[in-house]
Amino acid sequence: MHFTSSLVTLAVLCGLVAAVPTTPAPRDCSAEVARYNQERREARGLSKRTFYTQMLNLTCTLAPETILEDYVANPPVRTSITEGQPGVAFTVDIGVLDTTTCKPLSGVMVELWGPNAVGQYGSTFLRGATVTASNGIAEFKTIYPGYTSDAANHLNVLVHPTSAESGGVAHVGQLFFTDPWTDIIGKYTNYNKNTNSRMKNAQDPNFAAANKNGFNSIIDVESIGDDWADDEGIIGYITVGVNPKKLVA
Repeated sequence: MHFTSSLVTLAVLCGLVAAVPTTPAPRDCSAEVARYNQERREARGLSKRTFYTQMLNLTCTLAPETILEDYVANPPVRTSITEGQPGVAFTVDIGVLDTTTCKPLSGVMVELWGPNAVGQYGSTFLRGATVTASNGIAEFKTIYPGYTSDAANHLNVLVHPTSAESGGVAHVGQLFFTDPWTDIIGKYTNYNKNTNSRMKNAQDPNFAAANKNGFNSIIDVESIGDDWADDEGIIGYITVGVNPKKLVA
């Protein structure tokens, strides 16, 4: 089943130079984001060997807007969104960063949705919403998505500027994966039944649109243990830069 909606094509301009006094110059928030990421990892008590030494997104950069696709309004507020769909267990750790302050953005609603192992979207499964905690994190329990025919493999994310789903939209984006991760998982049970044609990142114009202005939209995916495919699953981190004062819808 495939759901469609109108396109959101707002181009976000970040870091205009100081000709206008009220427009702040872009900041390098490498130290803040690196510390933020380390705290997230340490809180899980997981082995350091499974993680990169630093986050991929090291600057306080607005995440570019992308198309709003396969969207169903008002998804259930929940962090476990699988609804029994089979696949590789995937914990998605989304940190929301306020680009006007370069600090974690707490108390805002984040929606996440994606296709199942064979690349099909549903009206309720693999959809959900939750409010970011005091550390700016929204965490979801889902499965690694299967690819569709019309896009590189990705999850969809939407951020509201408040804790309500009705409170406007501050960001619409797509979160991607490295092609090798999709290659590997595509060989496993259920995923190997996917009959869609495969589009890789370099072929998808939405991937290019999501990786502009210094933002990296690829989720930092790590295995939790040696038996990740059959038991413990994998975990992915990404930090999304949002201006909560600027609505896109």
